[in-house]
Amino acid sequence: MQKTLKRTGGIQLDSLWKIFGGILFAYLFLGFMVIPCLNTLTSIFTAKNANGQPDPMAVINFFFAGNMPIFLWNSLKLAILLVITVNIVGISIVLLTEYFDIKGAKILRLGYMTTLIYSGVALVTGYQFLYDSNGMLTTWLTQMFPGMNKQWFTGFSAVLFTMTFACTSNHALFLRNAIRGIDYNTVEAARNLGAKPFKVLFRVVMPTLLPTLFSLTVMTFITGLCAMSAPTLLGYNSINPEIVRLAGSSTADEAFPQARAALLSVILALFTIILLTVLNHYERKGHYLSVSKTKAKLVKQKIQNPAANILAHIYAYILFIIYMTPVGMIVLFSFQNWPAIRAKSLDLSQWTLINYFGSQDYSWVNSRGKTKLRAGQISGVFSNQTTVGGIRLSFILSALAAALACVIVVVAVNYIFKNRKKKSSRIVEACLLFPWLLPTILICYSYRIYFNNEVWYVFGQNMYMRENVRFLIVMAYTVVKLPFALRMIKAAFYAIDDELEDAAKNLGASPLVTFLRVKLPIVLPSVLAVFALNFNALFTEYDMSATFHSSYGTSYAMVIQSMCAEEGRDGMNVNASGRRCASTVFIMLVSGLILYLVYGVGARDLGERLEHRKKWKARWERLTGGPKEKKAVAEKSAF
Repeated sequence: MQKTLKRTGGIQLDSLWKIFGGILFAYLFLGFMVIPCLNTLTSIFTAKNANGQPDPMAVINFFFAGNMPIFLWNSLKLAILLVITVNIVGISIVLLTEYFDIKGAKILRLGYMTTLIYSGVALVTGYQFLYDSNGMLTTWLTQMFPGMNKQWFTGFSAVLFTMTFACTSNHALFLRNAIRGIDYNTVEAARNLGAKPFKVLFRVVMPTLLPTLFSLTVMTFITGLCAMSAPTLLGYNSINPEIVRLAGSSTADEAFPQARAALLSVILALFTIILLTVLNHYERKGHYLSVSKTKAKLVKQKIQNPAANILAHIYAYILFIIYMTPVGMIVLFSFQNWPAIRAKSLDLSQWTLINYFGSQDYSWVNSRGKTKLRAGQISGVFSNQTTVGGIRLSFILSALAAALACVIVVVAVNYIFKNRKKKSSRIVEACLLFPWLLPTILICYSYRIYFNNEVWYVFGQNMYMRENVRFLIVMAYTVVKLPFALRMIKAAFYAIDDELEDAAKNLGASPLVTFLRVKLPIVLPSVLAVFALNFNALFTEYDMSATFHSSYGTSYAMVIQSMCAEEGRDGMNVNASGRRCASTVFIMLVSGLILYLVYGVGARDLGERLEHRKKWKARWERLTGGPKEKKAVAEKSAF
């Protein structure tokens, strides 16, 4: 009788938790995914015409009569050409480092993967440091060619060039893994049949990479369509910067600003939904490759033609220079003083740490010949209140969002696997993947418009006012990262053996104890990896920060972006360029450390970790004289 009561109580408690979890999940899904986006959609058809009457077609008519199609076409043009250029460069860097036998491939790989440790506004400002009108390379070129246009690095060509090299990160990760997974037996068989190396590449190797390339192509197209930081900083009229601009406008400035922003957001959403639907259909068709039972590791292929070999090496190192020059120059100039940075002249005698730590007074002579002084205006990243505030805010918000996304997904995936045969599990999974159907700007814009009132859904609070905007930023960060976290953590749950859970049940463990003691330790490395990657991406995030920009929500990326806007004006914010360089170096260090922990230390299996520990132990013993010598010294001291 007592066991029956306990079992009944346990069932009731478990049911209560399920009901509470279901209500909370539905509340969050409806309130922070569905309702704000529906509000954005309906705002298009509730706009008022010039007579002050609601006109469902007013905004659409304005769309065709105004310049909004230009923004749409600019984004489409960028996305289409970006697919071509990114695939050319991305496939090239992978083939040069993984397939062909190129001298110095390891060094080249490090250079090509620098975009993994700095991206977004940090990467764009790095290219600006070299190529804009006052950039170092532009300054050198204008000295050699006085008639050269100093404004050459602006507009479409500058955005395409910058994003071409910025968007090869996915190729460096995913295409590299795909080409490493090729069975060398198929390559060797083709060569034994008399096929030449390049014929083997195009007829045998490339077809096996098509599924990965198709996925990368779709994601590159979406990235170009939804580009934000590069068009904003380099002066290109595309959709996302226009949405952010309209979001901050009013009817006194122009017609239908909010409704036009909503329409552009919905257009982006339609493109994204169509592309992801095509990608999903392509993946479901199935693309399989028949390989031998004993898979052989790919052996790098030598380019037999001497001329082609030389050209391949030249091309490889030109790409390396393009990738590494911004990184190298930013690191070097982060240790230069303000006059050297402003003049874009590298002088090793002006070596300083002022861009990182400490502060100095700044004096100058104004137009009236009077000397003025600004105390502490030359300050480093970690001595400047605004920069430190941006770092602190971004760190806290990014960590909260990354952790919240992991917690939600872990609990949801555990439910999905326990109820895999029920429709409810498929509904939960579809809800978590829902943000992938919407562009980031639509989610953020919807939050900004919907929650910028006393909304009943959040108990009558205005979530865009003052410090409340930070809650919206965390929720937007979390929602955007849910699909990625789901794909990665769900794959980790497949590694859990069902027999382990059955054994825990047989020992009397409750579902909660089984989850905490058995399942969670198995998937924890993958969860930590997802947390690290999400934090890495959010810490320097710019697109969402620009949409929510306010004095209470100024993130680190926004601080970097606005750092040089008032540099030197009235002696204020003097060495903003130096802090920008130091900030970029700081971002690269943080991102590099996280990637090392995830893909370096975290990617090792148990055997590799034990071997690594053994090597370090042997090195330590050699440095300290070894255990035998220590034992002898201990015996002598005992006597």
